[in-house]
Amino acid sequence: MKTKSITLALGLVAILSVPFQPSSAADEATSSKPTAMEKTFIKKAADGGMTEVELGRLAAEKGGSDEVKDFGNQMVKDHSKINDDLKEVAAKMNVTVPSGISAKHHAAIEKMAGMSGADFDKAYVAAMVTDHEKDIAEFEKADKEVKNPALKKFIEDALPMMKDHLEKIKKFDQAKG
Repeated sequence: MKTKSITLALGLVAILSVPFQPSSAADEATSSKPTAMEKTFIKKAADGGMTEVELGRLAAEKGGSDEVKDFGNQMVKDHSKINDDLKEVAAKMNVTVPSGISAKHHAAIEKMAGMSGADFDKAYVAAMVTDHEKDIAEFEKADKEVKNPALKKFIEDALPMMKDHLEKIKKFDQAKG
């Protein structure tokens, strides 16, 4: 009987000596398998983000107005950060992001690369309004559907910046009328 009590006491001491470690969002990001929807969202968001960066570089180079050039530079800066954040979340979820831009987006970039000045500005502003409206809708839809806490936080962090971009480009579009 004494041996059982000592064994029980030693076992209890061993259990209590292991420090408690609450799970973090990073642990949760790797603990659950990503859903098909989450994988698709990550890939589409990465493709769109890389496209925004490339179009922003073009705008900074080929824009006819300082406003378009400045907005292009802002797109490069902001979407590069969003892309890096997404890559980090995707890596925690064991989801591979595309290494390059899709053929569809590449064709749009090539088309705009052939423009400059006022023609470029008009096409770029129209594309940015359309793209940001579509992207915001996709991010808001995903925000309601994703289960992964790290991915959900990424979406919630990215949305205000994207909405700010849309507001700025719409004001610029209206001013050019």
